[in-house]
Amino acid sequence: MIKFGIIGTNWITQQYVDAAHATNEWKLVGVYSRTIEKAKSFGEKNGATKFYNQIEDLANDPEIDAVYIASPNSLHFQQAQQVLAADKAAVVEKPIVANPTEWEALYQTLEAHPKARLFEAARHLHEPNFQAIQKQVGELELVQGATLTYAKYSSRYDSYLAGNEPNIFSLKFAGGALQDLGVYLAYDAVAWFGMPEEVAYFAQKLRTGADGKGVAILRYPEFDVTLNIGKNVNSELASEIYGVKDSIVMDNAAELNQVEYIDAQGQRTVISETPDDNPMIAEARDFARVINDPENEKNATDYQNWLEISRNVNKLLYNLRQNGKIYFTNEKEED
Repeated sequence: MIKFGIIGTNWITQQYVDAAHATNEWKLVGVYSRTIEKAKSFGEKNGATKFYNQIEDLANDPEIDAVYIASPNSLHFQQAQQVLAADKAAVVEKPIVANPTEWEALYQTLEAHPKARLFEAARHLHEPNFQAIQKQVGELELVQGATLTYAKYSSRYDSYLAGNEPNIFSLKFAGGALQDLGVYLAYDAVAWFGMPEEVAYFAQKLRTGADGKGVAILRYPEFDVTLNIGKNVNSELASEIYGVKDSIVMDNAAELNQVEYIDAQGQRTVISETPDDNPMIAEARDFARVINDPENEKNATDYQNWLEISRNVNKLLYNLRQNGKIYFTNEKEED
């Protein structure tokens, strides 16, 4: 049983805790929040018995094996560093860090602490329907392009319209549509097609400087992939991958609830399966098997593949932001 702690007490943390417990591989032990009262409020109802308002106390607790990090994006790097340096597993909610400089620094910490493990919680990468698409792409005679869409009106956008600056729309906290929702589409592109040769991002910026929505073009040697991303609109547009006369169609390029292969004669075949009620169960199960048996050949190979995809997704998001002239606070000086 993996004894884990959490940083962050929002809805996504609750979803991960529920998923982790559903696998019977994890047990929540500790909760960090800025106040002990808030940590207790979240933790006691989920079975936690330890509460912290200092991250180093959580990171250095010998009873904790792993830490799930779901704080604002800009805080991921420092917090993950502390967890890895304590020889623990860090499960970092996507996007893992803001830029390649931070990603490589985490990797160096990993190398210095071989018992530590680093996971980016990009949940759909671990779902069977994602892997079904990846397999079907490999069976296409020729890939001629793709259009991938994920646009969902943020619950925080009303606050933005009221004159506030929620973290998710703030450059100070590494927010924006590309980072928050585009990361799903970046994972799709990198896992299914590899890294593009050229990229462009046409961002519609908010008054905060962060992007509310945008269109990204990924140029490959033989085809282009278009990413439609938004946090200030809703879209029901399906996503497609184009073969010669055949195609793969999915209801949503991030949620992947319904996926069909359409052959050259127009015959439709459902290649998806009914997803788990909690979409984070698959990743929680995958992370657990690597933590529990890191020397197993399949586990070690999968882990290295996840790290490499995470590294490339981080590079891709960074390159898109640079093209779209979106710079997080102090980033120009750092990078």
